[in-house]
Amino acid sequence: MRLGFERAGAECVFSSEWDRFAARTYEANFGEKPHGDIRSIRSESVPDHEVLVAGFPCQPFSISGVSKKGSLGRPHGFADASQGTLFFEIARLLRDKRPRAFLLENVKNLVHHDRGRTFAIIVRTLREELGYSVPEPRILDARSLVPQHRERIYIVGFSEETPFEYPRLPERHPTLGDILESDVPEKYELSEKLWRYLQRYREKHRRAGNGFGYGLADPDGITRTLSARYHKDGSEILIALGPGKPPRRLTPRECARLMGFDDDFVIPVSDTQAYKQFGNSVVVPVISELARRVVDVLDRGVGTRRAAS
Repeated sequence: MRLGFERAGAECVFSSEWDRFAARTYEANFGEKPHGDIRSIRSESVPDHEVLVAGFPCQPFSISGVSKKGSLGRPHGFADASQGTLFFEIARLLRDKRPRAFLLENVKNLVHHDRGRTFAIIVRTLREELGYSVPEPRILDARSLVPQHRERIYIVGFSEETPFEYPRLPERHPTLGDILESDVPEKYELSEKLWRYLQRYREKHRRAGNGFGYGLADPDGITRTLSARYHKDGSEILIALGPGKPPRRLTPRECARLMGFDDDFVIPVSDTQAYKQFGNSVVVPVISELARRVVDVLDRGVGTRRAAS
């Protein structure tokens, strides 16, 4: 989100990240270490800013996250004290710092979680309790900008009534083949054992009428949504290597490209951590398009654009 807003001319004045591996990646690319867990940071310690950007954790609201937590008898949504309630930390900062605008991002399923009640609470909090003008949130699919089907919901708000229209994303339509590396180490190939397991797993669910299983991606097309669990087996996005050979998973650099990061973006962590981070990331070009619209609105007023994330 920082990259997208910087491309729109904004300056980042504060950032918060609790995961030490994500903080390492952030520092390697921006030259500064983000502040820690936002729950332990007082509002007065956050610099004044005009735009608040945040991607509060999606696992409590995602289809896979709700399914997994439900099967384990664990709470989800706002009942998930460790993640779901982080939205209220965003609300706290909006209340105490009163930035002129904000941009929030989450999974598409947020709209339907708990029969729509979760999303209604979020929008009501932003509009009625905090007094922000919030245009109807929009679900955007990144597939026109990166070769990945990735639908996410974006919530934009302004401290004053402001005409705002969500952007129509450019129709670039890159293909998976555009982002694949030409020389990939063998370590990214699946083992024969894992490949046999995935094939049996897929056949089992096919017979049961389910769509679960691995996905062989077409280099001339786009991929499924990259998730944070990609490090486990890479099953949702696999690249065929020819007859009789197990497929391979994407490399961390290919995952970075799939999310719209330039090749100069530094990946200083292990493959496992990189897969988690890119699976949890936003698609940078989508944020760039949204950031330009937000900045255009603010430019109708005065002042330097300062952002906190």
